[in-house]
Amino acid sequence: MTVRDTGVQQSPAVRVRAEGDVTEEELTYVRGKVEAVLGRSGLPAVSGEVRVGRAAAHHVEQPWSARAEIRVGGVLVVVHGREASAHELADRLQDRLRGQVEQAAHRAEAGRRSSTPPPWRGGPVHGRQE
Repeated sequence: MTVRDTGVQQSPAVRVRAEGDVTEEELTYVRGKVEAVLGRSGLPAVSGEVRVGRAAAHHVEQPWSARAEIRVGGVLVVVHGREASAHELADRLQDRLRGQVEQAAHRAEAGRRSSTPPPWRGGPVHGRQE
């Protein structure tokens, strides 16, 4: 098994690794899709790894597979995908990764918000007659 390790330019803490018979063009396409998701502004610190592989057996219906384990702030995002071609895999990975990263960013943002204290701690009293 051949493993090539390449770093993502915009997110140096996220590595894109290729396993098996993956061309540089296919890897560049996957890298671009990952950068599109993780390179947006407003995200907390991002780190992790994306592994892209191609099965050696030619009879496999979906030989392309990907696994991404990325930490967005304090939340671990894990995304898997299997497709028939590298481009389909990269597109699916981008869609799944975008959804999971947005959820993780939203959870991190919601965790920082302060909530209104309950009435017994000095918060507003609703529906109370005086």
